[in-house]
Amino acid sequence: MTRAKRPSGAGDGRSDEDGPATTEHGAARAAGAGPAERAGQPPVASRRRVLAWGGAGLALGAGAAGAVTAAVAGEGQAPTEEPAGGSVPFHGPHQAGIATAVPDRLHFAAFDVTTKDRAALVALLKEWTAAAALLTRGRPVGEGAFGPSPQAPPDDTGEASGLRPARLTLTFGVGPGLFVEDRFGLQGRRPDALADLPKFPGDNLDPARSGGDLCVQACSDDPQVAVHAIRNLARIGFGKVSVRWSQLGFGKTSSTTPQAQTPRNLFGFKDGTRNISGTDTAALDRHVWVPAGEGPDWMTAGSYLVARRIRMHIETWDRTSLQEQEDIFGRDKGAGAPVGKAHEHDAPFLKAMLPTAHVRLAHPDSNGGARMLRRGYSFTDGTDGLGRLDAGLFFLAYQRDPRDAFVPVQRRLARQDALNEYIQHVGSALFAVPPGVRDQDDWWGRELLS
Repeated sequence: MTRAKRPSGAGDGRSDEDGPATTEHGAARAAGAGPAERAGQPPVASRRRVLAWGGAGLALGAGAAGAVTAAVAGEGQAPTEEPAGGSVPFHGPHQAGIATAVPDRLHFAAFDVTTKDRAALVALLKEWTAAAALLTRGRPVGEGAFGPSPQAPPDDTGEASGLRPARLTLTFGVGPGLFVEDRFGLQGRRPDALADLPKFPGDNLDPARSGGDLCVQACSDDPQVAVHAIRNLARIGFGKVSVRWSQLGFGKTSSTTPQAQTPRNLFGFKDGTRNISGTDTAALDRHVWVPAGEGPDWMTAGSYLVARRIRMHIETWDRTSLQEQEDIFGRDKGAGAPVGKAHEHDAPFLKAMLPTAHVRLAHPDSNGGARMLRRGYSFTDGTDGLGRLDAGLFFLAYQRDPRDAFVPVQRRLARQDALNEYIQHVGSALFAVPPGVRDQDDWWGRELLS
């Protein structure tokens, strides 16, 4: 491959465009703060006491959920970087963890709903919401990990005791399986935009790492805080849901704060140069949030999440020349400048790139203006048994309608992207992400299940 000549003196900058990660953008590139009894902290109802009041299962009513979440103040979410140990508001018109500034660590979990009782599912989502509101404030669930009775399991698992929330966000979604006929009576409420993703050329999807009835995305600057949050939600859901699959991630591969330094993926390229900014309300309204009247009412102000586990063939890539790597991406590896340009944020001249260049194929100008808000993370999960790293990109992208964004962009990439020699999509899931929890009386999925 030959590379178009660039001017000398490329400025410092970042890298790639808006397409499905590693596929589309740059390349297949944890909260309890201590016992509830601590000074100055109002008492919180214990989960055991709530169960005793309710007399059965996980029957946490809206009033009780409101009592638990009353300590959570503020609405909306911060679009810019927060202090590393600080908290992100849980309540607001949109869920945090989408346009919010992206922390450095991820624990993502997809759940299968095992209960057949709609009332039990509703009760669980109310309790999950109450716990999530506490966890994102750095507070323990219920009465914490150290009481009140040594003869009973504690309300909180305790491994995040004493840690700050570290910008923890918890984002909830529902998968297509929840709408199957004769399950919960929701078959007529499935959005058209939640249509099953097609099979793309080159996909090698593992069913054990794909799908799910529910999902929770936990992002934080402290991996223990993120893991603690998912662990507690899974514990609360025991008997109602089970973890289908989960993914740990590090080193965000996209940013919603363009003023910050652009992160790099595991191929060493800057990733997310043209990602949608968390402060760009016009772009968010056009490409991310579902407007009123488009689909069912319960999705208004929500979004759709595509999750793809993308294996990166690290060893093969590491034996590829720098010139070929840059030709494959269409960008300078050091500065992130597009072919023929000097700086990362210079507008790319797509025709100067090879027809198979990743940036050229993923760019909005090549896809009818299609854009997504990406929040991907790198991962390494040991080896594959053959001495090769099981590593890659966990691609997360939020969009107004996957049929107009992820699907057409990924079709183009799957057919033509030179990067396909070095990556493979091995896991996939699609979720509808409802609007935010408005106040202490609201809960995840209320407008869908009420």
